[in-house]
Amino acid sequence: MTITREYEGYLEDRKSRFLAHLVPLAAFDARLEELRKQHRKANHIVTAHRRLLDDGRIEESARDDGEPAGTSGMPTLKVLQGAHLVDCAVLIVRYFGGVKLGGVKLGGGGLARAYSGAAQTAIANARLVPFQRRSTRRVSADFAGTAELEGRVAHLGLTVIAREFTADGVTLTLEGPEDALNELDD
Repeated sequence: MTITREYEGYLEDRKSRFLAHLVPLAAFDARLEELRKQHRKANHIVTAHRRLLDDGRIEESARDDGEPAGTSGMPTLKVLQGAHLVDCAVLIVRYFGGVKLGGVKLGGGGLARAYSGAAQTAIANARLVPFQRRSTRRVSADFAGTAELEGRVAHLGLTVIAREFTADGVTLTLEGPEDALNELDD
């Protein structure tokens, strides 16, 4: 499963606030930069991601961003794993709530529960879709076959990135799920 746009989640524990952002992996770097600018006073921005590689292996990472080792990034990554999500990332902005007289800090276990809970709320708010490997392909048709090709492209839900007219017909650059692109060969 994966997502096609950003979703958010929120959790508060002992006055610490955890703002979770579940984003498509393609948007990860830009979103992290935006969050760092928007939340300059935040104590931490913890991240985790999963990417399906071309050979079928999954690349994963988790970053604690200054939290005690293993209390934030890894619990967040485990939530992504448990939801079987790929090609997406979770970024969690934490504002430390402070501790009043007699108050108790979250501690390692509390941090792990808070970060994983924030990630779970973002996933619960998300519209998950089946993962489909996307690709691009160029296809050509003579003038007589152009209407049929355009009809098949529309029927398969492919996106036309470019349309080049030549003396012989048209060449389309298409983008979409690999399965749908492969159906053009049938």
